[in-house]
Amino acid sequence: MFRRTFWFSTGVAAGVWATTKVNRKLRQLTPESLAATAANKALETGQRLKDRAVGFALDVRDNMAQREAELEEALGIDRAPGVVPPRRHAAIENNRSNPQYIENPKYIENTTYSYNRNEDH
Repeated sequence: MFRRTFWFSTGVAAGVWATTKVNRKLRQLTPESLAATAANKALETGQRLKDRAVGFALDVRDNMAQREAELEEALGIDRAPGVVPPRRHAAIENNRSNPQYIENPKYIENTTYSYNRNEDH
């Protein structure tokens, strides 16, 4: 009698365990769960790529400053410590408050030409 009870309870426990494992796996394979997992992986990958790109940009900036210092030393260019190098200006300076733009605009406004490439198709 004791042996039958033992094997019955062992079978019940194995069945409960197997049912639980199958239900967990089925929940993981639902479309919503798969979409959430894919979105999380994409976010993690994007964050890693961003971190690598930022690290690369910082390395490039540091090496560029180091090389510039080497070139200045080799060419004998002395900069005063408080002097900041001149900043570059934007290539296009179309500011509506700029009198030069008002007198001679670089772009034609209110044109009838459409830049929408999809309207012909």
